[in-house]
Amino acid sequence: MTKKNKNKVGDTLSPNHNAASEIDLKQPTRSAATSMEGRRGAMKLVERFFGTKDRTFWTFQAAGWTGYAMLRTLQAVINRETFPEYLGFVVFVLLLGVGLSLVMRSIYRVVRNMSLAVTLLGIIVTCAGLGLVFSWAELQVGPLLVQDMELIGGIRLLGNAMFEITVLLAWSAIYFGYHYYTSLQEQKEQVLTATAMAHQAQLKMLRYQLNPHFLFNTLNAISTLVLEKSEADANRMLTKLSSFLRYTLVNQPTQRVTLDQEMHALGLYLDIEKVRFQDRLLLEFDIGEKARDALIPSLLLQPLIENAIKYAIAPSIDGGTIKVSADVDEGRLKVALTDTGPGMEDLTNIVSKSGSGVGIANTRERLMQIYGDDHEITLRNMDPTGLGIFIELPCDR
Repeated sequence: MTKKNKNKVGDTLSPNHNAASEIDLKQPTRSAATSMEGRRGAMKLVERFFGTKDRTFWTFQAAGWTGYAMLRTLQAVINRETFPEYLGFVVFVLLLGVGLSLVMRSIYRVVRNMSLAVTLLGIIVTCAGLGLVFSWAELQVGPLLVQDMELIGGIRLLGNAMFEITVLLAWSAIYFGYHYYTSLQEQKEQVLTATAMAHQAQLKMLRYQLNPHFLFNTLNAISTLVLEKSEADANRMLTKLSSFLRYTLVNQPTQRVTLDQEMHALGLYLDIEKVRFQDRLLLEFDIGEKARDALIPSLLLQPLIENAIKYAIAPSIDGGTIKVSADVDEGRLKVALTDTGPGMEDLTNIVSKSGSGVGIANTRERLMQIYGDDHEITLRNMDPTGLGIFIELPCDR
């Protein structure tokens, strides 16, 4: 038996063996967790720029009313107003606009949660009423601050009022547009969170569906050792089982670990199986240096190893060999697991009536949940005998 490198593994699996050909189980779905992470990243970028909702409000306030002040100043230059005097008038109009917008904000906080008809009516009435107040106040105060400014009336008064009402309507559009956008983003994030939680629950279900097979086999083996008065072997097996179960409880199904850690966990599992099979179980590990710190889903290989032991090693009087190899090629992590068993009879139907192949099916589903379509898992009957499982993942570190 030769060993190289120890690392961590994932869920529990078990396939069928016998025949020759190849099947590619490439997955075609995008992970909800990945989508949620991308959306959260975008939201964090927005929050970093604008901050809280109050900070965002004042950012828009400062930008909007500064633009309004610049527009009124440009209007003064065009009309050849006395600029130093007119500047005081612009400051007054700016403060008046900010004050009225705060009143509008208080009103909109109430009406935005009502029906669409009530909200629209509230916007129109508020903008019309405060627009008239805005226009009247500036036309009354203007002549007091600017000597050459005349009191205006008639159609010019109506035109000025329409201009201010338009300004307040534009302010309202920005206000409701921002709140609609943030509300939509929050709803999308809630949906993505719920979807991610569903995926995580499914991953946990896949693990808990398979773990009992290993546990029952190990407890039966320990029971046999106790009956045979092999207390030392039974104690050693219990100690290894305790270490392995502690590892499986600590690591979540969605967690990724380095291949080195994965191989260490696999070593804990295989130490237990070595007590059961002794020299009938031969192991070979060939882990490339570049692959050791690559990340893979926690407890990914243990179910496949368990499947190989059950269908390739256990039925054979002479046992057999299981080999695990891994390397990195062009930014992709490639992991291969082969055995010297009889192979799989029908590679197109990996789950048989006896239940073998559940491990491969669950591994396929788990990789789909985590990586979407950015992975491959291929089954191949080896020459002269044996089954090969080949997994290709993005090489993240």
